[in-house]
Amino acid sequence: MHLGEPIQKGNTAGIYLHDGKIIKVLNDNLRDTEAEYEANKQKYAYSRGLPVPYVYGVVPVNGRQAIVMEHITGRTVGDMLYEDMTKAHEYMNISVDVQLKIHAVHAADFERMTDKLERQLLSARFINDKQKKTLIERMYAIQHENHLCHGDYHIFNLILNDHQVTIIDWVDASSGDLRADVYRSYLLYVQFSQDFADLYLRLYCETSGISQDEIFVWAPVIAGARLSENISPEEANLLLDIVNHDPK
Repeated sequence: MHLGEPIQKGNTAGIYLHDGKIIKVLNDNLRDTEAEYEANKQKYAYSRGLPVPYVYGVVPVNGRQAIVMEHITGRTVGDMLYEDMTKAHEYMNISVDVQLKIHAVHAADFERMTDKLERQLLSARFINDKQKKTLIERMYAIQHENHLCHGDYHIFNLILNDHQVTIIDWVDASSGDLRADVYRSYLLYVQFSQDFADLYLRLYCETSGISQDEIFVWAPVIAGARLSENISPEEANLLLDIVNHDPK
């Protein structure tokens, strides 16, 4: 199959528009089951009534795994914000409303967030085994209900078209504590702008009734797990400061 040039290229896949559909072709260094794994998560979100692209199936493309899904026209909320920063409050309100809809889904039959975080913590760089053990114990001590969490929620994973928002990129979705999902989003926004991160957190707390202190109980765990990812030295230092900070 000849797909031409990708319309977008990420760390793990190339995105192509072909015959009116989006084809996400995964890099060949990923697990053989990765495409099916991601597709099933997106199908689950779709089945729960969330605004998610429909998945047609998983197919081989030139020897690589690929997910074929609905093509959603529009632009990411992140791109639109970059063009007009005066609309930060409006766009962040939209994103918070959508995230609350995700968190309203109870997902006890989905992959557990704690399993995923434990794997990440065990493979995290820059922290020793004792720190990893402490973070894992802290994680399991936090009481919570199991809600659907996107896992990588930010305005560049939201496509806006005629006031309809579509949520993309579900590979990191899991069932767990929505407060951890919120802190993960906050941490991602900090890399963009502290003011923007603070705006997001304030709006989420005001709308949900959850306090900032409740969300920040997850700070060391989520920061430690992010140390397993491909991050810059500057971000690693920030994360280590969070991990090493004792809120007591």
